[in-house]
Amino acid sequence: MQNAVAAETERTRRFEQWVRRYNAPILRTCFIYLTDKTQAEDAAQDTFLKAWKAMEQFEGQGDTNEKAWLMRIAINVCHDYHRSKWFRHVDLSKALEDLPSRYLLTEPEDRTLLLDILCLPEKLKQAVLLYYYQEMTLREAADILGISTSSMHSRLRKAEKLLKITLTGGEDDA
Repeated sequence: MQNAVAAETERTRRFEQWVRRYNAPILRTCFIYLTDKTQAEDAAQDTFLKAWKAMEQFEGQGDTNEKAWLMRIAINVCHDYHRSKWFRHVDLSKALEDLPSRYLLTEPEDRTLLLDILCLPEKLKQAVLLYYYQEMTLREAADILGISTSSMHSRLRKAEKLLKITLTGGEDDA
């Protein structure tokens, strides 16, 4: 009985640590993916709920990176939200203003770039989000997206090319 109580206490402690450490990055990820503050907050909560329910599976995976594991859950939750929501037009600049600045981690002059990233195709946006905004390695980001490292690299290059064209007003030097 004491072992079960100790295990549950440890599980709770680990979960609370995850929430403290990863709530802001997961909320940022969800917001950038969904471009809606309320949906992002709901998706972040759903992410942690799913993580709590699947914690034993995580612990059984051995050396799995907890941030990468949580981000994979967040991306999957956002993907589910994105698929299930009704088509609607979102003013991305207004949506960006709705998110508290402590979660944005961008300077006002960088918001134009973030708005351009939000307009990228989903696969490219995910790659940029994980690699540049979450500072994950190519391998970690590829694992989260379930793709090869070379595919991840290719997506980043395509995103960079599209962003360069957008930011330079349509001029492509390549």
